[in-house]
Amino acid sequence: MSQLKPIISHLDNIPSTPGKFKPEKSPYIHRLRIHSISKLTLFSFFFLAVILSIFLFSAPSTPSRPAESAAAALARRSLSNAEMDDHERERKVRSSACARSRRGHTVLVTGAAGFVGTHVSIALKRRGDGVVGLDNFNDYYDPALKRARQKLLNQAGVFVVEGDINDSALLKKLFDAVAFTHVMHLAAQAGVRYAMQNPSSYVHSNIGGLVSVLEVCKSANPQPAIVWASSSSVYGLNSKVPFSEKDRTDRPASLYAATKKAGEGIAHTYNHIYGLSITGLRFFTVYGPWGRPDMAYFFFTKDILKGKPITVFEAPDHGTVARDFTYIDDIVAGCLAALDTAKKSTGSGGKKKGAAQFRIYNLGNTSPVPVSRLVSILEKLLKVKANRKVLPMPRNGDVQFTHANISLAQKELGYKPTTDLETGLKKFTRWYLSYYKKKKSAW
Repeated sequence: MSQLKPIISHLDNIPSTPGKFKPEKSPYIHRLRIHSISKLTLFSFFFLAVILSIFLFSAPSTPSRPAESAAAALARRSLSNAEMDDHERERKVRSSACARSRRGHTVLVTGAAGFVGTHVSIALKRRGDGVVGLDNFNDYYDPALKRARQKLLNQAGVFVVEGDINDSALLKKLFDAVAFTHVMHLAAQAGVRYAMQNPSSYVHSNIGGLVSVLEVCKSANPQPAIVWASSSSVYGLNSKVPFSEKDRTDRPASLYAATKKAGEGIAHTYNHIYGLSITGLRFFTVYGPWGRPDMAYFFFTKDILKGKPITVFEAPDHGTVARDFTYIDDIVAGCLAALDTAKKSTGSGGKKKGAAQFRIYNLGNTSPVPVSRLVSILEKLLKVKANRKVLPMPRNGDVQFTHANISLAQKELGYKPTTDLETGLKKFTRWYLSYYKKKKSAW
């Protein structure tokens, strides 16, 4: 397996330097008793039945949001293509899908205006692939940030269709217009804690949306290869570290994790029945420029600069809460490697013609860092002392620690993360200060 070529950051030219924080072995880690295969199978069927019942009997609700600012509304109107006629939209889709070389891929990226989606789309386009984006620009967090990312995509030559992955008719139109060789499915309802407020949105997007994408892919001729975003959250209450792809994932700690686990099972079903080539990527706490405002490193930065107190959680008995923070450029490298090594699907028009590739990989930094250390680094970079409020970790779906075993991705994808947390946060804070300098209302 060829090794990955170094990928230069496309949104931040500050060079990365290696270096990792290596914590001591945690005293609270112990091996879990392994249940029998029959019990795991029974649990899986029961679990999927519960998830599907939520999906069938509840409609996604949208919580109340602050009124859209004038600037955000202007950005939405100027960039939206919802009122574009079909002919003009199809012309832009076909143009965006054109690869610069015969060997280039033609990729549909769902969630293209999201954090990971934007970075992946631009990296694909800049290396010569054809890329078409799809995003619904929902208001889970500030849509103005998504519109700002869309401007970057436009500048890179990536056209983003404004629509929902649950819109089967729209997906069919896209596949009728373009013979996609690959689908990078990154659209999802993200966030662990928000699932307690709006659970049906997770089932709608992460299960219903995934099925919608797989349905159009299985009926395509030829079928595309699929790479999609699962999550490290599937490891749930597993306490065996580092987390390996072979470890049990039948004890999710949040609804978000449960929908991602269900997604892995659904993906395997479509692979088995229809011959779709599918690769799932379990991301570990992705951070960096153009990130998500609901992530701790992002809102810690915002609150530290505002002089507001920040809440830092600790585990029982003053235990450490740690995360395997992974810089966005390393995640992009893993995504591209997964796409480049994906074999062709074996079906055609919904009919399987042979066994197809099915893979799952961890993409992490393999060096967990305590959240308290994250705060200390931000204090140093921002030159502001944080007002820390230490509280016991609540029962809201969060887990005490994450730690990726990336040996499989290293072996089969050539995946090798190179950015330590301090270097990555330096890039993030530089972007944050620059971006919000023009948006004082966000401070």
